[in-house]
This record gives sequence, structure tokens and C-alpha cells, in this order.
Amino acid sequence: MKFSPLLSDLIKSLQVLPGVGPKTAKRMAMSLLGGNKADAKNLANNLSRAIDLIGTCQNCRVLSEDQICSICNDSSRDSTQVCVVENTSQVVQIEELGGFKGIYFVLGGYLSPIEGRGPNEIGLSELNSKALSGEIKELILAFNSSLEGEATAQYILEKCSSNSLNITKLAQGVPLGGDLNYVDSNTLRHAFDSRQKLV
Repeated sequence: MKFSPLLSDLIKSLQVLPGVGPKTAKRMAMSLLGGNKADAKNLANNLSRAIDLIGTCQNCRVLSEDQICSICNDSSRDSTQVCVVENTSQVVQIEELGGFKGIYFVLGGYLSPIEGRGPNEIGLSELNSKALSGEIKELILAFNSSLEGEATAQYILEKCSSNSLNITKLAQGVPLGGDLNYVDSNTLRHAFDSRQKLV
């Protein structure tokens, strides 16, 4: 069956979501349009407002409605211990464990020359400045066990190394090629608690 142009556009748009292929996008589109249209409008309005009002924290780059996020504003957090992650969803996952009391730095991606992501396209210059400022005692690299994750970790190790800075990474337990978004909380907790010193 050939869909109308508007419906085809909606199906294509839904496929930008992670894990959503053509079939799932069709089901979502049909559900949104064939069900309660007030719910669909509410979803569209909330998405539009979020796009307009949510930016990134000026300090750690986590998604936030405020210029400084609630984690960076929390005086009980240890600002000398910084956990470096790829994206905000990984911050949420680590926060759900409840054990980490430092702050975060969100890169916004990994180094990937094939996809045109170099140090300037992600937050590596900003991280380098923070790391060498002397205010940070430990950088914890909480990266996926992938080629891009390992390359990014190596870059940080080379650029941010100093005598006063410990650089650690999560212990094994996060499987090679694994995505932190899909690792169970016990495995992530063990990897976090058993992180290894790199410098």
C-alpha cells in the first residue's frame, strides 16, 4: 500500500529514533494517528517545547533546561571527580546506581573520522582545558567497549595526562562492543567500582 506524503514523512521521521526501523515506525505512526489524537498532539507539543527549551549545562554539557544542571549545582557532589560519558542517557543510567558522587562531562559522541567527528566536533577541547586546569583530581572514562570508545579514551589519555590527574576507566564487565545504554545495572555497578587506573 502506498502511503500519503504526510504519512510517509511521519514514518520516515520516526525512524530517527534508536532501534526504530520501517515496520516499527509504521506501527507508531498508525497508533498515533489512529488512536486518541489528543495524545498525539500532546506528544507533538511536548516534543516541540523540549526542542525549544532544553539545551545543555554550561559546565558538564548534560541535557538541561537550566544553564547549570541540578548535578553541577549540588554542593554535596565532589567536583574534583569527573565521569566522562558519551551522552546524557549514560549519566541517567549511572545516577540510577546511586553510588557515584562526583560530577559529569558529556562528550556528545566519540571520535569517528568516518562520520566526520574529530576532537572539535565533540567536547574534547573543553574537557582538555578542564582537565589541565588543576581543579580535577580524577577523570573516569565511562565509555562503550567499542573501537570509537577506545580511540576516544586513548586520545584523552594522551592529551589530558598530568602528574596531578588520575585517569581511570570502567573495569571489564562491560562487554566488548557493548553499549552502556543496554548494560544491566549490576554489571555497570561492578565495572564502575572496579575501574582501572590509566595514568
